[in-house]
Amino acid sequence: MDQDRILLAHGSGGTMMRELVENVFVSGFGDDVLSRMDDAGVVAFPGSRVALSTDTYVVWPLEFPGADIGRLAVCGTVNDIATSGATPLYLSVGFVLEEGLEIDVLRRVLVSMREAAAEAGVRIITGDTKVVENGHGDGMYINTAGVGVVPDGVDLSGSLCRPGDVVLLSGTLGDHGIAVVSTREGLSFSTDIQSDAAPLNRLVAAVLAAAPATRCFRDPTRGGLASTLNELASASRVSMTVDEASVPVREQVRGACEMLGYDVFQVANEGKMVAVVPPDQAQAALEAMKSAPYGADAAIIGEVADGPAGKVYVRTLFGATRIMDMLVGEQLPRIC
Repeated sequence: MDQDRILLAHGSGGTMMRELVENVFVSGFGDDVLSRMDDAGVVAFPGSRVALSTDTYVVWPLEFPGADIGRLAVCGTVNDIATSGATPLYLSVGFVLEEGLEIDVLRRVLVSMREAAAEAGVRIITGDTKVVENGHGDGMYINTAGVGVVPDGVDLSGSLCRPGDVVLLSGTLGDHGIAVVSTREGLSFSTDIQSDAAPLNRLVAAVLAAAPATRCFRDPTRGGLASTLNELASASRVSMTVDEASVPVREQVRGACEMLGYDVFQVANEGKMVAVVPPDQAQAALEAMKSAPYGADAAIIGEVADGPAGKVYVRTLFGATRIMDMLVGEQLPRIC
């Protein structure tokens, strides 16, 4: 860590965030489960194993096309639990509300959370509320924590990818990040872009049933697909190559990224899942994704190779190969 103060870039999902997590949080807590740096920690529990995860949502604006901060909070935590192969069961929610927030806005957010929880099959069983002075909270922040049960025999981790494995993506990239930034900045496009926030626990369960040797799942949120694949390649000490032509991207999202100067591989998603599976189970995993809710646009997008360790490459539309870097700094502030 070269900095002595927190910067916005420490929350970006890129290299500075990874340095903060590794050198401050993981080092400070010193827990072996935490040190695996997966989206949910899997621990022994009397009679079963449980997965635990927590997250905090500070997106602005609070409401945007296709979702709001409440749906985002429920889906994000459900998906983090699901990446471990667990069945999400319970959530806690904590609210930091700003003085002056309209009660009707809060009610709409709570309806979104209730509906998202019902869709995912989870219960919100505890919570907390705090209120801060006007000008100190951007309306509302939400913290969620989730717990799920891990079935016997399931052991997923970003450190388990092996050469020859296949990389799958459950749908189109960049929808959420572009939906939020377009609303915040008052941008208009010829076609409305909707956030992709969605609970993916049933999609994960379907893939595991079809491809039980799946190595890992990861939801490409902050830092997008680029940060996710770089994290997996680093954890497993392998390289990965993505075929750009195979990656599903909506044309309006691609056009918005070109106009705004964003790399679509680094734009945040809140309803997509990456899976790494052995090659002999790749087709079964793809078919399971496509048949599951929110997986209609799923595709095989790349493969895992020996090395160099920690490197991710893109085969471009023009036949060249370039490095897919992690996000450095802050590309899309406040998107979750």
